[in-house]
Amino acid sequence: MKRITTIAIVVLLISLPAEAQCAMCRAVLESDADSGMAQGVNNGIVYLMIFPYLLVGGVIFAVYRMLKKAKKSKTTSS
Repeated sequence: MKRITTIAIVVLLISLPAEAQCAMCRAVLESDADSGMAQGVNNGIVYLMIFPYLLVGGVIFAVYRMLKKAKKSKTTSS
């Protein structure tokens, strides 16, 4: 379990910058001279992509907690 935790921490600490614009958004925003708007759209897309990962992480945490509770109650009842 300690190994999995260490790997998870390392993966979370190592991050690479990402560009998250679809081809159509990029074409529209590149034709505009305002690069601030393009950066804002890119940040918004990255922001929206966080929620699926948070939901999956929450489900995994809930299952882990449920299994840990079941294992604890099994060992105390035996």
